[in-house]
Amino acid sequence: MSSEDILSEIRRDYIYRLIRNGERIDGRKFDEYRNIDIELGPIERAEGSARVKIGTTDVLAGVKMQIGEPFPDTPNQGVIITNAELIPLASPTFEPGPPDENAIELARIVDRGIRGSNAIDLDKLCVDPGNEVWIIFIDLHILDHNGNLVDASSLAAIAALLNAKVPNTKFGIDKDDERLAMNDVPITTTSAEIDKNYIFDPCLDEENAANVELTVITTSKGELCGMQKTGIGKIPVDTVPNIIDSSINMGKKLREMLLKVVEGNRI
Repeated sequence: MSSEDILSEIRRDYIYRLIRNGERIDGRKFDEYRNIDIELGPIERAEGSARVKIGTTDVLAGVKMQIGEPFPDTPNQGVIITNAELIPLASPTFEPGPPDENAIELARIVDRGIRGSNAIDLDKLCVDPGNEVWIIFIDLHILDHNGNLVDASSLAAIAALLNAKVPNTKFGIDKDDERLAMNDVPITTTSAEIDKNYIFDPCLDEENAANVELTVITTSKGELCGMQKTGIGKIPVDTVPNIIDSSINMGKKLREMLLKVVEGNRI
């Protein structure tokens, strides 16, 4: 075993001992998030953008819109395309090149929350039925990775959409630019299992020590619209309802915080 592996095992054992005593390495409660900072509009040339920091995890989201053809099976609806880029400077585990399976999975989870909640009113993005619709590109750039990329990326994507305006004048449409129509504000919360305890917003060390993670996506009405299990561990069936209830409660708080920032930005 290498010295690096030995240090990892020592760190893992330390985290487990803390959890057994009801503590975490940064002093938080099991259901407590790190400090969250939301900045709207950092990218001037984008239709919408946001930068979200959860602790030192840092994600930049940009929204671009253009006119294009609809999918054949949804001729009257706009299109959403979500991509994630894991910038090598953000983590020693990220490598340059095309998106790997981790980037693809991250983008899919974020995309699933938007679609599963019907957050975007796709019908209102139809310009000419069967011919022209708005295509929304959501690009996620991971600037610093210290755990819980899913929640940070999802929050950044929703914040960027809430910040977005449809560029009608840019594409020659005879009406003023307008706010992107949103039906809902889905919130993603992730918990990690360590020694049969579930902690929310795991930092990177806690993620490395965890056996399994469960991501829960909830709507403004407190309804479940998506779930994602990550890791090789098992989650007892009887614990899932409790995790969902906690996710709904925390989702409500995060949503209120996000909407407060959005409203303050529009004043």
